[in-house]
Amino acid sequence: MLDIRRLHMLRTVAARGSIAAAAQALALSPGAVSQQLSALRRDVGVDLLRPDGRTVTLTEAGRVLLEHADRILAAVQEAESAVAAVKGTVGATATLAALPSTVGAIVAPALTALAARHPQLTVSCLLTDQAQLRELTLGTVDVVLGQRYHDLPDSTPQGIEVFPLLDDPLLVVTAVGQAGTRPVALRELATHNLAVPPPTTDCGQAILHACHQAGFTPTTRYVSADIAAQLALARAGLATALIPRTAIDPATPGIRMAPLADRPIVRTLFAATRRTETANPTTRAVITALNTAARQGGGTPLPAS
Repeated sequence: MLDIRRLHMLRTVAARGSIAAAAQALALSPGAVSQQLSALRRDVGVDLLRPDGRTVTLTEAGRVLLEHADRILAAVQEAESAVAAVKGTVGATATLAALPSTVGAIVAPALTALAARHPQLTVSCLLTDQAQLRELTLGTVDVVLGQRYHDLPDSTPQGIEVFPLLDDPLLVVTAVGQAGTRPVALRELATHNLAVPPPTTDCGQAILHACHQAGFTPTTRYVSADIAAQLALARAGLATALIPRTAIDPATPGIRMAPLADRPIVRTLFAATRRTETANPTTRAVITALNTAARQGGGTPLPAS
């Protein structure tokens, strides 16, 4: 009989591209992963992986087995959710992947509320700007607090259930004395030195897209995904930043914030989990806490789904 843990390792290696990367994601040593994959190879009697430079790729047999592994692991997830629903109690552990820009307004209040309401539940949190939904599909995390910018295509993978939390517009941030709080037309920023995230990020793409739609290419003097760095540059009068409203502490000294008047750049923050026929009480508890914190933390709350 095939070992489910080994199938999960095969899927992780296929997604990460190497045994070393998969081992890091699984918190195991590369030797342990190699040993389990060798055992899986003996179980099926055929090679599943082939070396490809510094990476590995699936053989034809490996691709066929992975297709079945996806269905098997989804069925296991469904079974676990069904049993948890019958028990009707929140479990002991959950893992949340979240954007760093959501920690202050949403993640920290949500985790505080969870600790008070479900003291037996320990939530581990992975803070990352990239690939949260992939971690969800791989089973590395249970819940994602992610974002989607309104003018960018939706890239949500199949099998993922999304719960919109709030609309979060980007604000124009400058030093005190450089501008007022009146709404700013995006075209006005054509003459500004901007501090923006890299164009490989969702936020960076959304800003570039909006500026191009407004008829100009922005002067990106400073490029950083670190919102604290963007705020420091704005406070020093060196740059103008475009930062999501929920990522800014309104008590931050030395800055002015103003909305975009004509071409708002808006992200929808959402909670997501793997889709199952039966809701898992533990993941639903985490999502409920995130939804409550989002409604209390600012932005434009969206109707509950």
